Amino acid sequence: MTVGPAAGIAPEPLMKTKPFSRFEWMIAGRYLRSRRRDAGVSVIAGFSFVGIMLGVAALIIVMSVMNGFRGELLTRILGVNGHVIMQPMDQPLTDYDEVAKRIAAVPGVAFTMPLVQGQVLATGTNNASTGALVKGVRGADLLRLKPIASNIKLGTIENFDTSQGVAIGSRLADSLGLRLGDSITLVSPEGDVTPLGVTPRVKAYPIVAIFEIGLSEYDAAYVYMPLSEAQLFFNSENQAQSIEIFVNDPDKVSAMQAQIEQAAGRPNYTITWQRQNESFFSALEVERNVMFIILTLIVLVAALNIISGLFMLVKDKGRDIAIMRTMGATRGSIMRVFLITGASIGISGTLAGFVLGTVFCLNIENLRQFFSWVSGTTLFNPEFYFLSRLPAEIDAREVATVVLMAVGLSFLATIFPSWQASKLDPVEALRYE
Repeated sequence: MTVGPAAGIAPEPLMKTKPFSRFEWMIAGRYLRSRRRDAGVSVIAGFSFVGIMLGVAALIIVMSVMNGFRGELLTRILGVNGHVIMQPMDQPLTDYDEVAKRIAAVPGVAFTMPLVQGQVLATGTNNASTGALVKGVRGADLLRLKPIASNIKLGTIENFDTSQGVAIGSRLADSLGLRLGDSITLVSPEGDVTPLGVTPRVKAYPIVAIFEIGLSEYDAAYVYMPLSEAQLFFNSENQAQSIEIFVNDPDKVSAMQAQIEQAAGRPNYTITWQRQNESFFSALEVERNVMFIILTLIVLVAALNIISGLFMLVKDKGRDIAIMRTMGATRGSIMRVFLITGASIGISGTLAGFVLGTVFCLNIENLRQFFSWVSGTTLFNPEFYFLSRLPAEIDAREVATVVLMAVGLSFLATIFPSWQASKLDPVEALRYE
C-alpha cells in the first residue's frame, strides 16, 4: 500500500510562525547573550553598543551646549543693546525726545533709548587702567534693561538721573580694585579745546551700582552714566548720538525697519541687530553644523561595527541556521532573527545614549565645577568664552532627530547581514560543518 501523493493524500504543510513571533525573539535573545565560544562576537556587539551610546550622548550634549551658547548670547546681547539702532543724518540729533516718542508709538516697539556713548580710559584706586565703553542713558531706560536692572550686585540704580554717579560691571570693578562708593576716573580723548589744542577730559565719578549680567565682555567694559552727565563729558550738550529701539519680537525686526525710519520724521540711518552681529552668529551656526556632521560619524562607525558583528554571528551560527531551515523556519524568519539581534544593539545603545546625554546636560554646570575641582584648573574660563557659566539648552526636536537617526542607521546596518543569513543554503552549511 502506498501513501503520500500517490495515494491522493497531500503532504502536511510545514508549520509557519507569524512575523516577529516569540520564537524569533527567543533565538535573537540567545544570540545576544554572551557565551565563551561567541566571545569575539560579544566583544564587537559590546563595542557597537558603547559606540552608539557615546555617539548619541555626544551629539545631544554638543548640540545642547551650542544651543545654550546661542540662546544665552542672544538673550544677553539683545537685552543690553538695541534691536534697531537709529543714527541721525545731515544734522545733529537735538530733538531726540520727540523722535524717541514717535518711534515708541510704532506697533511692536517696546521702548526707545536715546544714547550718548564713547570710549574712555578707566582708572581705579590701585592705579590700574583699562579701556571701557561709557553709555549715557536715562534712568528710566536703564531700569528697563532687564539684564542690568535684574543683576545689580551692589548699590542701586534708583534715582540714577540725579545720582551724578555711574554703574559699572563687576569684572571692571575687580580689575580696577573698586568697590561701591569708590570713585572711578574716566579719561576721554575728546576733551576741551584750548589755544594749545585739544586736551583730554578727565573726571572722577562715584560708583553707585555694580552689576553682573554674566557676559564677561560687558561686565569687564561697560560703564553706564546718566545721559545729562554723558552729554557734558563727551561735548554733546542737548543732543544724542543715536537712539536704540527695543522691539517685542527681535526676529521680526527687519519687517519693522521701514516703519521705524518713517516714524522718525527726519533723515536717519538704521541698522538691525541681525546685520550688526551677522558674522558672529553665522560663525556659531557653521560651527554647530560642522560639529553635528563630525559627531554623526561616531554613530556611523558604531553602525558599521554592527554590520561586522552580524557577519561574524552569521558565519558562526551557520549550522544553527541550517537546522532551523530544515525544521521549517522560513527565510523571512531567519532574516527577522538577525534583524532583531542587530536592531536590539542599536536601539539599546541609542536609549542609553539618550539618557546619558540628557542627564549630562541637566547637570552640566555642576559637572564643570566638579572637573575643575578635580583637575585644579578653570574649565570654561569666562575670559575666553564670554559667558560666566556653561549653558545647555535641550531642544526636543533636535534630540528626536538624533535618536531617530541613530535608530535608522542601526536598522540599515542590520539589513544586509540579515539578508545574507536568510540566503544561506542549509545543505551547504551542514556539509562544511
